[in-house]
Amino acid sequence: MHDLILRAGTVHDGFGSAGRTADVAVSGGRIVAIGRELGAAARVIDVDGLVVAPGFVDPHSHSDTVPFLAGEHPFKLRQGVTTEIVGNCGFSSAPVTELTPPLVPEILSDRAFPAFGDYFDAVERAGTTGNLAVLVGHNTLRAAVAGMDAALPPGALARMERLAAEAFEAGAVGLSSGLEYVPGAYAGTEELVALARVARRWNLVYATHMRSESEGLADALDEAVAVAEQARLRLQVSHCKASGRAVHGDSEMLLAVLTEARARGVDVRADVYPYQAFGTELVALLPPMACEGGQDELLRRLGDPGERAKLRALAEDPDQGTGVGLWREVHPEDVQLMSLGKRLSEVLDGREPWDALCDLIMDDPHGMGVFHTMHDDDVIRIMRHPLVSVGSDSGLPVGPNHPRTFGTFPVFLGNYVRERGVVPMPEAIRKVTSATAAQFGLADRGWLGTGAVADVCVFDPEVIGHAGTYEVPDVAPVGVRHVLLAGHPVIEDGEFTGGRHGRVLRR
Repeated sequence: MHDLILRAGTVHDGFGSAGRTADVAVSGGRIVAIGRELGAAARVIDVDGLVVAPGFVDPHSHSDTVPFLAGEHPFKLRQGVTTEIVGNCGFSSAPVTELTPPLVPEILSDRAFPAFGDYFDAVERAGTTGNLAVLVGHNTLRAAVAGMDAALPPGALARMERLAAEAFEAGAVGLSSGLEYVPGAYAGTEELVALARVARRWNLVYATHMRSESEGLADALDEAVAVAEQARLRLQVSHCKASGRAVHGDSEMLLAVLTEARARGVDVRADVYPYQAFGTELVALLPPMACEGGQDELLRRLGDPGERAKLRALAEDPDQGTGVGLWREVHPEDVQLMSLGKRLSEVLDGREPWDALCDLIMDDPHGMGVFHTMHDDDVIRIMRHPLVSVGSDSGLPVGPNHPRTFGTFPVFLGNYVRERGVVPMPEAIRKVTSATAAQFGLADRGWLGTGAVADVCVFDPEVIGHAGTYEVPDVAPVGVRHVLLAGHPVIEDGEFTGGRHGRVLRR
């Protein structure tokens, strides 16, 4: 007798094949049969008229410390996501040393660990609502050996390599970088290649938030591909975009570079989120040199009128290319201040936009913003490409937030697939399942077939969606009816059943 049968749903295998009406039998936490007349089961759930898909795999999340939050937070399970890749944009919860400065993402600052194994052990003790696979962050490695200094001291790169190797030994699934953020922005390509070669020993992946997603996009793409080529490892280009009015339309160039690299043998994939605005800390708008030396030095520079003027000149210099922050790609009306619910253009009070920004950062060095910089045509063009999967770039489900944290996958399947027909349903499901699982080495997840782990999402294709907005993001999505984690029902009839039934997926 089977543990569970999902009966008469439209089953998608996750590889892009057309859906077929079938039953799915689960026993011992795995799929044991797909077809009709599969025999008896301890429980049968009628899913006629619903899509039965592999549990969604989010390639780009920042849920690293969600297990340590009080209470239960099923915000990803409600979207059908059963596995998240965390440690993205160069920031992970380990390794942290006495040199690690306070100017790191606030979401990681209260739960940081000296070794990756310590982090894994802590998550397993706390329990996790969904599955987590973890990348080690280049920013975190660099901060652990050099703080916020731009130059590495003698022997620091070798120490970074040892720390990376320890992370991979403990179970990290790859290396991430966030080259628009400090201290990663201080690194040269050679430093990235050296660390990527360590990841290559374990046949892992390099996921990069590139050095620029705006006017320096072409050079940043070339660097990302060069790192993968020289280190001979898989490449994941994070949250692809053409950000800022100056580069609207450059998605064609971006996709051409990825396609050409793939054709010559680089195992490259990418991800995108279904929104025209990104979210990050306001300090990312500043040139990286503003943060050199740490938070105290940042505040000193912003408080000195002469230093503030020098930073502005650097940020606005069109000849600087990459590595001068995000200021040139935004306009004051593009910047939505999460804590205030207003645009930068609405809080000037007679100040220059640059001065208003600097004052806001001085008040809160970790202040967050939403930046409305993308064009719909670019989002759709990127989304359609076969090398591109869908990821959220979600933050913690508390405090000021971007709606992608609560609704990425329902928005994609509802707005972009059902209503706009950007991609057909079988391809859409591939983009949220096997396309990511394969890239990050999750061999028994992201597909439905005999022997696969029974991480399953059952949703209503006519209903799925999310009504969250940039002003009110934390709205529950609709349409996800059932979710299984290794065969255990964690969402039933749209409701969370309680408990922390996820796993840490060590390499």
